[in-house]
Amino acid sequence: MIGDEQLKLRWNNLVEKLSAQFADGETLDLDAIIYLIGVQELGKPHLKFKKDDKVNLMHIAICKLLEPYGYYEFDYVDDDGWPHYNNVSKLPALKSGEQSVLMKEAVVNYFINRDYIS
Repeated sequence: MIGDEQLKLRWNNLVEKLSAQFADGETLDLDAIIYLIGVQELGKPHLKFKKDDKVNLMHIAICKLLEPYGYYEFDYVDDDGWPHYNNVSKLPALKSGEQSVLMKEAVVNYFINRDYIS
């Protein structure tokens, strides 16, 4: 686990960097960053997505983000190029703030592993 202060610094750095790159000065929130990860994982950033697709992209991102924690495992890519995951471990009952911290940590680790931030 990342320490609270280190996580906060890395999170703020990541939000600043992604917002500058993708949001024309707006500040991206956690959901927007999860969506970007879903688009990245699908590998089709040039497509326009419908509402249902956006929900599915966020699901892909959440599965990918929680895979290193042992909650999901990659299964296969379907004929349309969409990745599918299996839930292998039940998520713990977390309060809203705890969920947010877990997801922010997972997002930070995702971007560290891709050398986008350090």
